[in-house]
Amino acid sequence: MADKNNANIGFEKEIWDAACVLWGHIPAAEYRKVIVGLIFLRYISCAFEKKYDALVAEGEGFEDDRDAYESENIFFVPEAARWSTIAAAAHTPEIGKVIDNAMTAIESENKKLKNVLPKNYGNPDLDKRVLGDVVDLFTNNIHMDDTDESKDLLGRTYEYCIAQFAAYEGTKGGEFYTPSSIVKTIVAILKPFDNCRVYDPCCGSGGMFVQSAKFLQAHSGKRGNLAVYGQESNSDTWKMAKMNMAIRGIDADFGPYHQDTFFNDLHPTLKADFIMANPPFNLSNWGGDKLRDDKRWKYGIPPAGNANFAWIQHMIHHLHDSHGKLGLVLANGALSSQSSGEGEIRKNIINADLVEGIVALPTQLFYSVTIPVTLWFITKGKKQRGKTVFIDARKMGYMVDRKHRDFTDEDIQKIADTFEAFQNGTLEDVKGFCAVKTTADIAEQDYILTPGRYVGIEEQEDDGEPFEEKMTRLTSELSQMFAKSHELEDEIRKKLGAIGYDI
Repeated sequence: MADKNNANIGFEKEIWDAACVLWGHIPAAEYRKVIVGLIFLRYISCAFEKKYDALVAEGEGFEDDRDAYESENIFFVPEAARWSTIAAAAHTPEIGKVIDNAMTAIESENKKLKNVLPKNYGNPDLDKRVLGDVVDLFTNNIHMDDTDESKDLLGRTYEYCIAQFAAYEGTKGGEFYTPSSIVKTIVAILKPFDNCRVYDPCCGSGGMFVQSAKFLQAHSGKRGNLAVYGQESNSDTWKMAKMNMAIRGIDADFGPYHQDTFFNDLHPTLKADFIMANPPFNLSNWGGDKLRDDKRWKYGIPPAGNANFAWIQHMIHHLHDSHGKLGLVLANGALSSQSSGEGEIRKNIINADLVEGIVALPTQLFYSVTIPVTLWFITKGKKQRGKTVFIDARKMGYMVDRKHRDFTDEDIQKIADTFEAFQNGTLEDVKGFCAVKTTADIAEQDYILTPGRYVGIEEQEDDGEPFEEKMTRLTSELSQMFAKSHELEDEIRKKLGAIGYDI
């Protein structure tokens, strides 16, 4: 089935399909680096060359002035790294070395990219003939400039390819990619505003920030009017995120290196307006036994065997004290677990009136896991004090293919509108879909947050047939089916007996 949210995808898929000529020549993880690196290199070269030509035309001699580029958030690209140099070497044995040298040259001219760009193109295992074909593909099919339209097209291509890598790499893909429909749902509910601070302590490839910038731009803001803070423990993923932000023109602070958030918080004093995250589900080996006295554990010491409530409390710690909003993805176990003190931590967070909403998601939204997950929305300074909205979205969405489900834009809007109606005090309960409950109601359920407990079962349409008559009719039909089943069994035995089988 086609992706209903990406009906206009053509260019992105064309690049992906054509670039797959490399598939089978190198391992998937290395292939990912090759492709995302080339997309990045092609973009910054196109943006630079457009500005370079404009400066040459002005005749003021500023075409080699780095400040003339940096003032417009354009990377300065030295001659050895310009795409014309790379394209000219596409079908020479040195093409891999030429690209590696280009990446090194760009890093030396742009300190923000130090140790970020991939430099694996000279790898002897990478077929240089095939690499040259991919360079040709990018030369002939990607013509970018520094307009918002070009940034969006390239950004979409980058995001599309990352999504494809996540699908191909399975469980490992979940380390760097959160499905865009989940990210869009979080952003649509939180509604980041102009000049706000957005934080993701396990940012992957930066999808939360991309969608926040898109939301802001779509609502008359500027995509650059976000103060972005992130952290990522995986080196390759940290580099992908840095490139993703550079392509989007988003000035992000991801720290000078990749680092474990729990043990080396790179933004210790940050109080964010919005936090959006998809932390690793049920992370067991997170080192909790060494952090028992940490100041972040305001609501209880999280168990060493599961980091779910460590992530929640880390994020609450970084929320702005008066209006901070948090949206995160967690495995369903966090809704009801009572083991190792998790139930007490959840109870304390609920009693502090921080849980604004819980959204149950359908299965198969992720490439990496099939377990059911939930969106948690935690807010300081809730509009509806002492109340929480529960939304059961498990029946929403559509199957993209046999293994993967997705939300339509209409699905996302329905969930966001429901949340907004709750915040405005106008939401009416809908059996099987949404319900507003007080903290006292939740306490009666032992502080379990499973939406199904609160929204109930969807009311079935009344067909007008009295209950007693319907039960009599259905019982009769069932008896007839059983009788027919026995007849078929007897017939099968006779047929098998006729050919010498006795059962």
